[in-house]
Order: sequence, then structure tokens, then C-alpha cells
Amino acid sequence: MSKRKKIGILTAGGDCPGLNAAIRGVGKTAIAKYDMEVVGISSGFLGLINKEFVPLDDPKLSGILTQGGTILGTSREKPFKKTGHLSIDKPKLIKEHYDEMGFDCIVCIGGNGTMKTAALLHEEGLNVIGIPKTIDNDVWGTDQTFGFDSALLIATDAIDRLHTTANSHKRIMVIEIMGHHAGWLALYAGMAGGGDVILIPELKYDIKVITHYLKKRAKSGKPYSIVVVAEGIEKPKKVSAATYIAEKIEDGVGIETRKTILGYIQRGGSPSPMDRLLATSFGAQAVDLIAREDYGKMVIKKGEEISDLPLSEVGGKLRLVPTDHPLLEKAKGLGVCLGTSSL
Repeated sequence: MSKRKKIGILTAGGDCPGLNAAIRGVGKTAIAKYDMEVVGISSGFLGLINKEFVPLDDPKLSGILTQGGTILGTSREKPFKKTGHLSIDKPKLIKEHYDEMGFDCIVCIGGNGTMKTAALLHEEGLNVIGIPKTIDNDVWGTDQTFGFDSALLIATDAIDRLHTTANSHKRIMVIEIMGHHAGWLALYAGMAGGGDVILIPELKYDIKVITHYLKKRAKSGKPYSIVVVAEGIEKPKKVSAATYIAEKIEDGVGIETRKTILGYIQRGGSPSPMDRLLATSFGAQAVDLIAREDYGKMVIKKGEEISDLPLSEVGGKLRLVPTDHPLLEKAKGLGVCLGTSSL
């Protein structure tokens, strides 16, 4: 008989809806389908460094599907990052603790940074499988990450609510959506919420184009406007995107302008049904890869298919909104201002 496999699960980076669904998907599939031993690793890669482990059985995995956050905790620990003059070789320590625990594989659930670390650990000789998550939807190689749909619902609901206040007070409302490098969330929420101006990091904007557009709206009898901005658009340092754009608009248009920054609200709460399904599917696929001993892979969604690709292809890359994305063209056709006259 072959040895019973022992796997570890960790969640790293920022939290997002669906992490517990993914943990459950991995754990329940491993136990029910393959009779594997499952161990939770606390606080991301810190748990591997500090030997913080907890056995995960079926009762511990029950009832967590709808919960936000992560039962394992998370951190932004980057074991391969050189910091100060510390003599601790974190990757070596992780490898020692991995071997001591007798792991056959580690499932790393996280975003771009986590996938990069997972790829490096695989190069160090650890068996690793990656599962992509992030509300920004910017992990390279997959059409979608879980967390995005839940954040989209929250951001769209916020925009919907701002419409009534903006209309009541005849104001311009600027709402800032998460997305440091990628504008997927701002673009999708802006379109779903009927934003009049949508600014994303991938498109260089001209404030004069924006103020001219908003003046034209006001003169045509439209009493208010909604401006959706991604947090990562070009702006001065130490000033939020919403603050900067709101000040520029009020100065340039002469209409009272207010800002709203959603912040961490977008990352909290229960995952949407679609994110529960995607996270569960990702988790199950990860265990199927482990059962086949097909390591060094990241689970992905391509079209309607759940598949995988080598972690070595993912690290250091971002999935950005292409400037020829069909939704940008649709936005332009609807009369939405994207901050540029060249698109």
C-alpha cells in the first residue's frame, strides 16, 4: 500500500472573501476523496517559519463555507525578501520544518506575492500547489480569482447608493475603489453601477478631459455625476486618488464635489455564491493535482474550465486591463468618460 499523503494549507497576503471556502475545498476533497491527512498552517508563511500547525479534520472544516476571512489567519511575510542584517535563513528554516512535518505538499492560497514565493519554494525542493485569490483580479494566467466577484458586489452597491445622494444634492461624487496596479474592479463596478467617469491605472488620464466632460454634462441638464477611480491611478504621493481627483474636479468644474473611499470594506464579509463555487472548485482541483503528484502548479480558470499552469510562469507578472479590452470600448460607446481622448 502507498503511504498516506500529508498536506499543509496556508493563506497568505491580504484577506478576501472565499479563503475559507478554498480551505474547505482543499480539506474536504483531500479527506473524503483521497484519505489524506490535512494540516493547517497559521499566519501564512510565518506559520512554516515558527512551526505553527493545527490538524484539520472534517468537523473543523464544516460550517466555514460562508465565513469571511480565514480560519488559519494570514500575514504578508515574504521569506525570500532580504531585510536588515538578520542571519536567519528563512527558506532553509521552512524546508527543515516542511521535512520535519513530513509534508507531501503545501497548498499556498494567495495573490501575486504568494504565487511568487510558492514558485521559489518549489525551486528549493518543496512540493507546492498554488491557488490564486485577490479582489483585484490581477493574478497572471487565470481569467478570474475568487474574491473579485464579492468585492464587485460590494463596490457596485456602494456606487448605487451614491447615486441617490448625488442626485439629491446635485453634487459630483468621487468613489475610490481598490486596485493598485489593475483597474478590473473599478472598471467592472463603474460599468455595473452606471459611473459617468471611470479612471483606471492602465489608462493615462487628462484632468482637462474630465472637467470638460463634467461641465458638458452639467450644461446639458444632468444634475449630478458619479466618478469611479481606482486607488492606483497617477497622483501625488501621500494623497488618496479620491481626494486628488475630487479637488481637481471641484476647482475645474465649479460644482460641489464629495469623495468616498471604500477601503477594506471591499475585502470583508461573506463570499458571494460565485466566489464560493470558484474557491471550492480551485481547492478540489489542487488536491487532484496532489493526488497525481503533479506539483509546482497554480490552479486557474480559463473560460469555463478549471485547469492549471506552472508556477514558474506566474511569478512577477500582473494581469492588467488591456487597452483594447471590449468593456472599455463598450464604455466609450455609452458615453462614459475614461479620462482620455485617445482611446
